[in-house]
Amino acid sequence: MESLVKSLREELPFFKDGYVYLDSASTSLTPKLVIDAMIEYYKEYRANIGRGVYYAAKFATYAYEEAREKVAKFINAKPEEIIFVKNSTEAINIVARGLNFNREDNIVTTLLEHHSNYIIWLNIGKIRGCSIRIAGLDEEGNIDIESLISHVDKKTKIIAITQTSNVLGVKTPIKEIVKIAQENGSLVLVDGAQSVPHMKVDVRDLNCDFLAFSGHKMCGPTGIGVLYIKEGLQEHLEPLCIGGGVVEDVNLDDYILKKGPAKYEAGTPPIAEAIGLGAAISLLSNIGMDRIEAYEQILTEKLIEGLSKVEKIKLYGPRDASKRAGIVAFNVNEKDPHDVAVMLDERAKIMVRSGCHCALPLHKYVLKAPNGTVRASLYFYNTLDDVVKLIEALDKMINFFIS
Repeated sequence: MESLVKSLREELPFFKDGYVYLDSASTSLTPKLVIDAMIEYYKEYRANIGRGVYYAAKFATYAYEEAREKVAKFINAKPEEIIFVKNSTEAINIVARGLNFNREDNIVTTLLEHHSNYIIWLNIGKIRGCSIRIAGLDEEGNIDIESLISHVDKKTKIIAITQTSNVLGVKTPIKEIVKIAQENGSLVLVDGAQSVPHMKVDVRDLNCDFLAFSGHKMCGPTGIGVLYIKEGLQEHLEPLCIGGGVVEDVNLDDYILKKGPAKYEAGTPPIAEAIGLGAAISLLSNIGMDRIEAYEQILTEKLIEGLSKVEKIKLYGPRDASKRAGIVAFNVNEKDPHDVAVMLDERAKIMVRSGCHCALPLHKYVLKAPNGTVRASLYFYNTLDDVVKLIEALDKMINFFIS
């Protein structure tokens, strides 16, 4: 793994300039092979898909659909269950807006969620009049299963839950939650934005109804994401928008929509971005997701161990690295998290995220950190040396604050 990481880092400009990039939970870096795949499309067969019958158009269509097949294989789905969207947020909006809610329904989510899997449901509650139920967490940020069970009943339309917290790295028991949902006739949407890039995710094994994730967090480009819709559910889910490319037939006063992914992909889609995502998935698949998860686990253990020994640092989330992904949130000596992040950048060339990370309820009501936290997030292109540099920089910073 070390030799592979070394060769990959040579393609990433940040590392060449001596920076330590620890914000992959926000967006990952993009390897050259992904950029090359997109450039090839623009240079060699730049055409729209599903419209022309000339060579470039047919080849572009083939490359776009090949990317869909790569995504499907990556999460053990069928190609016709894969919808290309611009990001996880759009994917969750499609589900929220496309389902038929009424006033008797309720929606269950948790305090662990990113805003994209939280305020969307609050909005649906306001629009459709259904109730929103919020399951609690324990002191480490793990889902309180008993709390979740108490909120789910026969009127629960959907449970919307993250598989991995973008703040604490907490992994949630999706299979157990799906079982609870099925016992009550409820659907389950999984926010996989922080899980799909870092571990093996198998939708058949999870048995979830919907899965959303973004390409830019898994070495792909921005502007492309994925919504998995379990076979048989598309007929019950209205598209978010319609227009060119989605119709089977149009009459003077009526229209018939296509079936399958095309139903949700109105207009010209992000063709180059889908091809770039396909290239990123090929890279991840060749490395192996089990291998990536195991390597990140080593880095996470070292980071938690090191930060635990630094005076004045408050860690959030499970101390047991096996219960979390490579995301570690902390605060330093009551200092504003933005000040800490700026100092790390200016003094040590270390890039971390600061603030509430689009998870205000979690920070306000669970972590009791309304001003936010500092977050270091790892990916497979990071090294133990990156981890050591962060720990040493924080140690020096704290000594500077104290003196």
